[in-house]
Amino acid sequence: MKNPLLGGLSPARFLREVWHKKPLLIRNAIPGFTGLLGPGEMQALARRDDVESRIIRGSGVDWQLDHGPFRAADFKRLPKTDWTLLVQSVNHFLPAADALLQRFDFLPHARLDDLMVSYAVPGGSVGPHFDSYDVFLLQGQGHRRWQISSQHDLSLLPDAPLKILRRFKPEAEWTLGPGDMLYLPPHVAHHGVAEDACLTYSIGFRAPTAEELAHAFLMHLQDTVSLDGRYADPDLRRQRHPGEIGRAMLDQIEAMIARVRWTRRDIAEFAGRYLSEPKPNVFFDPPVAPLTPAAFRRAAQQHGVAIDPRSRLLFTSRRFYLNGEAFEVEPAGVAALKQLADARRLSAPLPAILIALFYDWYTAGWLEIAPS
Repeated sequence: MKNPLLGGLSPARFLREVWHKKPLLIRNAIPGFTGLLGPGEMQALARRDDVESRIIRGSGVDWQLDHGPFRAADFKRLPKTDWTLLVQSVNHFLPAADALLQRFDFLPHARLDDLMVSYAVPGGSVGPHFDSYDVFLLQGQGHRRWQISSQHDLSLLPDAPLKILRRFKPEAEWTLGPGDMLYLPPHVAHHGVAEDACLTYSIGFRAPTAEELAHAFLMHLQDTVSLDGRYADPDLRRQRHPGEIGRAMLDQIEAMIARVRWTRRDIAEFAGRYLSEPKPNVFFDPPVAPLTPAAFRRAAQQHGVAIDPRSRLLFTSRRFYLNGEAFEVEPAGVAALKQLADARRLSAPLPAILIALFYDWYTAGWLEIAPS
């Protein structure tokens, strides 16, 4: 089925021919889209201490980076041109932003990172750069000129507070207006400059490095592996050099460590916990006056439930992972829980077998009664 979001391509064709392979300009990707919030709402978010925000000023080789939270006076002191306000994870705070991300559910939730919104005044930019992950750049209010390049020279400007490309050589250029979108695979150099006051919505994806995955997996093993035995050397012989780590000691240590094993199931367990783990700056708010279990049951069976926008629910087979924790449910609840993971909300009536689990998630701030 063709998808206007993908320029008329079906999701299958987009994944086969475009994803991770080449840029794609999509005019009118979301017809009538002019954005989800305005500059004032962006500034209000940037003043919160639970929101990650940045202000970037400059051009050419002269750049300045400031981190939030900001004060109202900080915005009043800004010039009329050449600055950008970035707010991360807007989907955690704005239901409409969370709904926007659901338009990209042809991609695995485990790969999705967040929705970052950029407000820029005329000339505002974050400089020519490249990302190590896929990104969709959706234009809301205003216009932004994008230049891209497939250049292999990705060296950076020295001593800059941002990762600015030292020598950017554009090969293509477009101006995007409301509803237009540009998809870029990793390592495509790009430079966006605001033509007028504008807002751009960046749908970014997770792409952990091999080192990050390996380190996290070793930490996972530390918590899960159990080995019997202790180092012992009943046949120890005197060494010529007491300060030397002898061959026999190395052999025994090697043999003990070689007993560490993992299976596909261990990898799945690690992946579920790791990929559903919230970022360190994400905190959940349990309900101030929680419903009783009986009241929750009545409300959930009437309205259904929804995952909190900050929560991440994933699964492998019958094993479910929510915010870094693992759960298993009876067979009668598996299909409904998979539907909740896919759609992030579950309509009533709910399987009775899941109500107690949902109530635990509700009191933790991970799940809520679905909005009417």
